[in-house]
Amino acid sequence: MVFASYAGQAFMILGIILGVFAVIALLAFAIYRLSHPKLKQDDKPEESQIVNEELNRILKPIDDDELAKKVNEYEDKDE
Repeated sequence: MVFASYAGQAFMILGIILGVFAVIALLAFAIYRLSHPKLKQDDKPEESQIVNEELNRILKPIDDDELAKKVNEYEDKDE
């Protein structure tokens, strides 16, 4: 009997603590969402532009004129 009342109080205290933390977490989430609105879709660059920028960053330009001509001819054939 004594254990049952002690266990009930312990679960009540644990529930109160968890409830307080849940309220704090919800408030923090609400403040974050209000202070950091989502970015508009128009501000994001297109996927093709991102790919071109990454390729230009990684790939080296062709210095040899003959090789550049061959590459251009090969690209023209693919199109």
